[in-house]
Amino acid sequence: MQSDTMNRWALVPAEGGGQELTLQVVPIPQPGPGQVRVKVHAAAINFRDLLVLDGRYGVAAAPELVPLSDGAGVVDAVGAGVESWQTGDRVISVYLRGWADGAPGPDMGLGLGSGTENGMLAEYAILAADRVTAAPRTLSLTEAATLPCSGLTAWTALRGNRPYSVRPLGVDDTVLVLGTGGVSLFAAQLARAAGAQVWVTTSDRSKHDRLVALGIAGVVDYTEVESWGEHVFAATGGARIVVNSAGGRSMDQSIAAVAFGGDVAYVGLFDFAGTPPDLLGLMVKAASIRGVAVGSSAAQDDLVATVDRLRVRPVIDGVVDFFDAPAAYSRHSSRESFGKVVIEMDAARTARA
Repeated sequence: MQSDTMNRWALVPAEGGGQELTLQVVPIPQPGPGQVRVKVHAAAINFRDLLVLDGRYGVAAAPELVPLSDGAGVVDAVGAGVESWQTGDRVISVYLRGWADGAPGPDMGLGLGSGTENGMLAEYAILAADRVTAAPRTLSLTEAATLPCSGLTAWTALRGNRPYSVRPLGVDDTVLVLGTGGVSLFAAQLARAAGAQVWVTTSDRSKHDRLVALGIAGVVDYTEVESWGEHVFAATGGARIVVNSAGGRSMDQSIAAVAFGGDVAYVGLFDFAGTPPDLLGLMVKAASIRGVAVGSSAAQDDLVATVDRLRVRPVIDGVVDFFDAPAAYSRHSSRESFGKVVIEMDAARTARA
């Protein structure tokens, strides 16, 4: 007999301040008009989810907020008026609300799993019908759960917003990616799959071989090569795109690395402190700095089509049981992690069976 309750993780006040995760058993929600209910198979953690947990995301979390923006599952109920989805459809969540296509707008919020928008760390999630897109055909739902934030941000870093302002990458292009976080690895994989030569910066020697195994052409330890941007420019003639997810202190060397006429995609949530960037160097190269704000649902459809066409498989550091979700947060914050940390829901359903 199917239960009418479900398990979910929620954020509650912690002793001494801040928030902590608590496991709750609640009624399975029903979709309202214009909504779908997703039976969640897996959810993935991003750096921003650590900030939400710590109360450092810039917007207060609603009481008992369900965290995590990224998830994948199967539509198992639809509300009145929904014609775009039917039960059984494999879907992934859409990070921002109201951004169907084109440029972003002022009312798109800060993403599922923040503010007042419940996220995906539950057995079932209620979402507006436009807050899901089709999952990739070539990926498992566990893999697909990693796409909505990191994957789409990487895609937008490489292509810009629709209608795309940046031409597709090819074999004559070089891309420099800073670091080995979720967005960085996705950007490296997507660029490599498109045929570009990809360079990556890291301070962790243990990750060198894994980067090479992904087809990375050059790995630069920025703790050993202080002028790493100049080094990359000298070795490659300049990167057409630099994906900077490391912050303002890396901007001058990002500008040093970028090719004439190229651009620096500025990504992520980091410390913006530091000296102003080398605007003269930017001007001389006729290069640009472009802000990246995840992406639209139409761009997510394009990302999914590209993942299917180029057979891009996300790098997954580990898969964690639903009941061990706090351990997944800890693993994601570890310097040893390489790739996405994913939480699967199967154990929660087994426990209720």
